[in-house]
Amino acid sequence: MPTDLQAPGDIGHRTALSDDDARHERIDVHHHYTAPEWVRWAEKNGIADRDSLPPWTRWDETAALDLMDRTGTHTSVLTVAMLGRFKEAAARKESTRVALDAAGALAARHSGRFAFFTPVFLDDAELSRWSVSHGMDQLGAVGVSARTSTGNTYLGDPALDPIMAELDERAAVISTHPMQVNTSGAPQGIPPFVCDFLMDTTRAALSLIMNGTLDRFPRLTFILPHGGGYLPYIASRVEVFGRQLVPAVDPGRVRDYLHRFYYDTAAPMSPSATPTLLAAAGSSRILYGSDWPPTPTRVVTEVTTPALDGDPALGERERGNINRGNALRLLPALAPA
Repeated sequence: MPTDLQAPGDIGHRTALSDDDARHERIDVHHHYTAPEWVRWAEKNGIADRDSLPPWTRWDETAALDLMDRTGTHTSVLTVAMLGRFKEAAARKESTRVALDAAGALAARHSGRFAFFTPVFLDDAELSRWSVSHGMDQLGAVGVSARTSTGNTYLGDPALDPIMAELDERAAVISTHPMQVNTSGAPQGIPPFVCDFLMDTTRAALSLIMNGTLDRFPRLTFILPHGGGYLPYIASRVEVFGRQLVPAVDPGRVRDYLHRFYYDTAAPMSPSATPTLLAAAGSSRILYGSDWPPTPTRVVTEVTTPALDGDPALGERERGNINRGNALRLLPALAPA
């Protein structure tokens, strides 16, 4: 895996783009993709009803490309979404195949504009192995995606070591995201994505730190969504009280992991939040993320992306790296041929 200071091939030239150029060649690492082909398959098989699915699952190719053009996004790396309850392993595998094949076809149809992560499942090692093989080896996925937690299992759980070991052999980039988190006891009227998603991401990051996942599998790289949740803000607190965790954590490991994770901008970035993330992780670990379509087009084009472009805490070089350069170092397959 390339380091922050060294890039393969001609990527060094690419990361030297001016801030203005980088804004027109952004790489979006946080783009939710629910394939229309998958929705049709799910309806046909009685697994899901499009009218009962969340609005953000109505992904549209024309709308996606329009958003990308309006925000100067050259490439969107898709997280392949599938919703529904599956009683049989065969149906779950077929669901994954339909969604992955659609993502692969989309990426081939729009070469350079779309790439994708193939999913791994914290509760299904066999399906994860098949998905990694089919998605990466057959279809060209640039990494994998995983939920921050499934039930009571978080990313750092030692029970996941077998799949982590296989991903480590591939030096995989793992894009993470919360979904269906436990909101019991939360006040009514607060959607999970406002607070609980951020807490789930924070807990997942702490589980990786506590269990030393990156020490045992050093070729893995994790992308934390939404600016890392609360982790950058509470990092010093974790350092101070780390020895009271079970298992205990040395402050040095906390500081080390803060600079080994990547963080996307879908927090969103702001004059109050950006300095904390910069102080905790540094600009070389931040990636542009739109969080579309759960974050509506108007918000992406009029609020979050302009906020990043005008953030007073960032200089030209930092913004250029966040918009494009850091992603190219992390995912060199995205570099133009």
